Amino acid sequence: MTYEETVKYIEEKQSLGSVFGLETMKELLRRLGNPQKSLSVVHIAGTNGKGSVLAMISTVLKEGGYCTGRYFSPSVFRKLETIQVGNQPISKKNFAKHMTEIRTKAEEMVLEGFSHPTVFEMETGAAFCYFAEKSCDIVLLETGLGGKMDATNVIESPMLTVFTSISMDHMNILGEDLEQISKEKAGILKKGCLAVTTRQREEVMNVLKKEADSLGCPFTVADIKDAKRIETTLEKQVFSYKEEEIFEISLAGTYQLENAVLAIEALRLLERVGFPVSRKEIQKGLWKTKWQGRFSVLSTSPLFIIDGAHNLDGAKKLAESIEFYFTNKKIIYIMGILKDKDVHGIIRMTEEFASDIITVSTPERNRTIEALELASCVGKYHQRVSAADSLEEAVEMAYLLGDKHSVIIAFGSLSFLGKIKEIVKKKRSVPNGK
Repeated sequence: MTYEETVKYIEEKQSLGSVFGLETMKELLRRLGNPQKSLSVVHIAGTNGKGSVLAMISTVLKEGGYCTGRYFSPSVFRKLETIQVGNQPISKKNFAKHMTEIRTKAEEMVLEGFSHPTVFEMETGAAFCYFAEKSCDIVLLETGLGGKMDATNVIESPMLTVFTSISMDHMNILGEDLEQISKEKAGILKKGCLAVTTRQREEVMNVLKKEADSLGCPFTVADIKDAKRIETTLEKQVFSYKEEEIFEISLAGTYQLENAVLAIEALRLLERVGFPVSRKEIQKGLWKTKWQGRFSVLSTSPLFIIDGAHNLDGAKKLAESIEFYFTNKKIIYIMGILKDKDVHGIIRMTEEFASDIITVSTPERNRTIEALELASCVGKYHQRVSAADSLEEAVEMAYLLGDKHSVIIAFGSLSFLGKIKEIVKKKRSVPNGK
């Protein structure tokens, strides 16, 4: 298949949806020669922060001279950004090549009575094949959903498992309470592997520690309380950790400090299994780390920010950042939320900071809350709310409602942030545009 044919094929197979389980994934990989078995893997699970922590660790490892692969989901700005080696996305040619082979294997599976792999399973298989082909020294692998039954959990012996913040999300699949959700996430632990977690709620910590102990996994906690903020702006955050040397990150959002501390501890553990990096390389890598879509500034006059807060914990972290950065500022939201999220909780957590809220429908038509319905939900808590017919209209409305001193924040689902970025970029390039 060409790349264009590959994209069309993927679109056709989106109807397969998501399947929770490993049987189909294992069979696909067996037919591909089990490329994942040749990889040295860091496996990352959690509700929020996975992508940021993955980016920090992989950028530091690249700074240390390692050929580093990374796989995450979903894509926000470009289709191929989810599979990278050395921070460079897979090429259209290579993606098409691996997906062509996978299509052949998938069709063989169906003829022999197996289920057809889902799009996520096929793309995960393509990532493993690409990383093996590129002889990556180390691969950073993010779970798609949960952990135990996620397609990425075919990894039998990860060097290190990393747990970012775990909270309530996808309850219809992962479980109705934090303990059940934590058990699913803990499923990436394997016998004897190293494990590190950010400081979690007590019930989450208990589950992770119990599972780690049962498998003989050395267990480390990266505690944000051991970090001391020195300077925090939208351009950089400076902090010390455990009274040691100073670190800086260029990522905005107060929650990124917790992610940075977790990344530092993970990097120290990797030294035990043959991947040492110097303190200088950690400092350089953390500073160089970029991760679009998480409290990312698109323009400065007015200040336009996009953030991937798509669940209650993400909304809480966004609210904390808004309160920290934007005292006495006029704030305008562009909000789009999926119907399987805690819609009312997200609204309640964030609405008090906004002067105006503009609602939009996200591109995921089968999962989105339509703009008018979302506006009705927002209206129960906030008086100044409008529904936009399109993302273009939402951006235009936001600019009209504010001035150059205002702050516009688009959030609620990752699925529309890439389009928002394109619209804002285009608007900024128009002469005399506001």
